[in-house]
Amino acid sequence: MSMCSSSEILSSAIAATKETLQSLIKLEPQVAKAADLIEQCLRAGNKLLVCGNGGSAADASHFATELVVRFAGDRPAYPAICLAGDGGLLTAAGNDYGFDEIFARQVAAFGQPGDLLICLTTSGKSKNVIRALEEAKARKVKTIAFLGRDGGSTIGMADVDLLIRSNSTARIQEAHQLLLHVLCEIIEARLNPDPLAASLPGTPKRGEGGYEAKH
Repeated sequence: MSMCSSSEILSSAIAATKETLQSLIKLEPQVAKAADLIEQCLRAGNKLLVCGNGGSAADASHFATELVVRFAGDRPAYPAICLAGDGGLLTAAGNDYGFDEIFARQVAAFGQPGDLLICLTTSGKSKNVIRALEEAKARKVKTIAFLGRDGGSTIGMADVDLLIRSNSTARIQEAHQLLLHVLCEIIEARLNPDPLAASLPGTPKRGEGGYEAKH
């Protein structure tokens, strides 16, 4: 059996990624709805809760970081909590209540009416994500689900579904990452249309606080 060269693998990955990303234009109505939910949540003084497993946990942390610190320009901090970030809390919840409850337990602790839960699952079958969505609904927390493949058993549970119809976990994650960045860009443009207006008390100047816009 002949092995593919690195050049062939790279070219194939680029072609597949291009096809997947170009398909996202079909999600424009859902992206607009997701942006509306995030904007409404933040304007009302509420917060975002974000969760996922594995690579999706990393994407959840990335998204929360972009909101709390900044994405492109200086502006006030936006409240966002990654539910996959506290090892002690996750292992305690997993040990005492089971892995399926690690996010739902935190939604129960932190979620308030008017908050927004954003879940990421490439399979749509993650039981802990499903439980988080159920807990959010019970607490009148709005929801957005980033999904892959056919959406699995999670499809239809959230207020907004952003479904990437691909069978490749890598391509789904890349599409999720682009959509998260697009939402960051939309929210910053809506909530802080004038970058010069970001000189609010507590808003650092560029470079202060040790966080450059290079990440």
